[in-house]
Amino acid sequence: MSDANMQDRAGLKVAEELATFVEAQVLPGLDIGAQDFWQGAAGVFERFVPLNRNLLQKREAMQAKIDAWHRDNPAPMDADAYNAFLTDLGYLVPEPEAFSVDPQNVDPELAKVAGPQLVVPVLNARFLLNAANARWGSLYDALYGTDAIPGQPAEGGYDEERGAQVIAWAREFLDRAIPLQDQLWRNWDGSEPNLKAPAEVVGRRGENWLVRHNGLHIEIVIDPSHPVGKTDKAGVADIVMEAAISTICDFEDSVAAVDAEDKVLGYSNWLGLMKGDLRETFMKGGEEMTRTLNPDREYVGLDGESFTLPGRSLLLARNVGHLMTTPAVLLPDGNEAPEGILDAIMTATIAVHDLKRAGSLSNSRAGSIYLVKPKMHGPEECAMTNDLFDAVEDMLGLDRHTIKVGVMDEERRTSANLAACIYKVRDRIMFINTGFLDRTGDEIHTSMRGGAMKRKGAMKETPWIAAYEDRNVQVGLACGLSGRAQIGKGMWAMPDRMADMLSEKIGHPMSGANTAWVPSPTAATLHATHYHIVDVFERQGERAEEGIAPLSDLLTIPLHDGENWSAEEIRAEIENNAQGILGYVVRWVDQGVGCSKVPDINDIGLMEDRATLRISSQHIANWLEHGVVSPEEVDDVLLRMAKKVDAQNAGDPDYRPMADDPQGSLAFQAARALIFEGTEQPSGYTEPLLHAYRQKVKAGG
Repeated sequence: MSDANMQDRAGLKVAEELATFVEAQVLPGLDIGAQDFWQGAAGVFERFVPLNRNLLQKREAMQAKIDAWHRDNPAPMDADAYNAFLTDLGYLVPEPEAFSVDPQNVDPELAKVAGPQLVVPVLNARFLLNAANARWGSLYDALYGTDAIPGQPAEGGYDEERGAQVIAWAREFLDRAIPLQDQLWRNWDGSEPNLKAPAEVVGRRGENWLVRHNGLHIEIVIDPSHPVGKTDKAGVADIVMEAAISTICDFEDSVAAVDAEDKVLGYSNWLGLMKGDLRETFMKGGEEMTRTLNPDREYVGLDGESFTLPGRSLLLARNVGHLMTTPAVLLPDGNEAPEGILDAIMTATIAVHDLKRAGSLSNSRAGSIYLVKPKMHGPEECAMTNDLFDAVEDMLGLDRHTIKVGVMDEERRTSANLAACIYKVRDRIMFINTGFLDRTGDEIHTSMRGGAMKRKGAMKETPWIAAYEDRNVQVGLACGLSGRAQIGKGMWAMPDRMADMLSEKIGHPMSGANTAWVPSPTAATLHATHYHIVDVFERQGERAEEGIAPLSDLLTIPLHDGENWSAEEIRAEIENNAQGILGYVVRWVDQGVGCSKVPDINDIGLMEDRATLRISSQHIANWLEHGVVSPEEVDDVLLRMAKKVDAQNAGDPDYRPMADDPQGSLAFQAARALIFEGTEQPSGYTEPLLHAYRQKVKAGG
């Protein structure tokens, strides 16, 4: 970006589009003057940039010592010596004395109610609106149009046979989740439902019945004139589920935001959500459509008194981590500003619009701002985030701990010191979440020099990942998160496989997690059924009685233990990794798409973001490091997989093929760099290389 496009603000150089956006769109209505804002921002940067740099340097210094230790202590590894080394290094810190978190003014969607959570890229307004409006979803639609039940609807209008399947499944669900006292739901005549406790009828909407169970609502839609309702003796036309009770609006792994233009688009969309006026017009089926935020839902209680329920998901913003910088703001020394600090300032400032209740479509009813912080390594980095949020609150004149934090437990040093991390943010924490994809990437990178890693599939069966998932819940409960904050689990990555999701993802509420990530509003509606089958808070009480899984299990490195891989097994592993890397990177670099449904090597659509890329690239880098494969073999596989990815994207008019000119394809070169330079990337992250190549594309390279 040329100096001509940078504006002087309180000693900072600010990209013109960002400065204009802040002053013309963000600050009006906030009682914050532009000069005060920029001076406050400059003060925050001045205070935290040195600390941020020091913490990043500490990461690298620790990693260098771990690399050296592995070189000096080849396999078989002495676990006791390894743990002693990590302790002496300061990688492992003492556990804090017993404590309980104490965040105030946390909305019930995060503290008191268990249910699905969407994650949606903040650069796409249509997706954001879909997600925000996914607080309520039609169970009948979710079943009718997916593989959740066998078969598929016939073409040409409503398929009554398919409809009958849907109705039968839904009634069986009601029998299991909110049974009637004296009959099955298929025999219900439409009179006031006589429910077995603890479910209760709480109100009406017209002829509809509203039921609450495990904190979530189910609306039974009565319409005898409807094509579905007219076939039902009770006139049931639909079952509407309270579904995505919270949504993460993502500035991080699911977006490609490499400059001021991208950042302003993200901030602008977040502003629209916080003011309640976000709109998106698009073409669908040859018709122009406009989407806006849904209003709250109006009901009448059985006592005749009116009440409302939120019509939208509770919205959180995921900032970027501590690593990356952005050309949108230059510091007085000419260096790019840390992107995570800018995100904290901007997303919090924008959220003040919601706190002021300027619009009718409020987000937080408790008066909090919810920011998710990813990719923190250990308690010192959590402490920095806590202090940074203090400073932003002071800058904006907010009460202490107005800004709440969600801690992504996705780096090894955080997992190993989770209680200490939580302690550092104990007064503002609103969730912890197992980001198992990034966590696997860090597992590989941290022990890169320790030996060749197992195949990715086999890694899932090793002690560390079971301990990771268990300890996240167990430590969270021991720190008092139940009823005060979320304990979350990761994404279901196959949006077309809803039958498998219904079968498998019930394991997340069974684990004691009061949320888990889903890839679409439809998946949220279906996953919501699990929270009626499982009483999560009862499960948390049961799990709180367990001991905490041993740290030694968590620190067990998933090294291959002498198994003899065949040439075919090695080839299959590399092909799978390479195809996934190329399929994702080509959209990221060439089109700026940070998250999409990417066909895997078997043509199954997977929701991919940078976390999956981190695993695949680090895994091949590890096998190169230890001679499992040669550079020549990897290059050969990359070229063959490029041809496959080209074929998979043949119908995309915006797609740029890679295989015909791999040297001229910046996307192909980026994918190759992620592998061959993978051992040298900070913590194995993909962002530095992706940003560099994307910026080249945007510059016309």
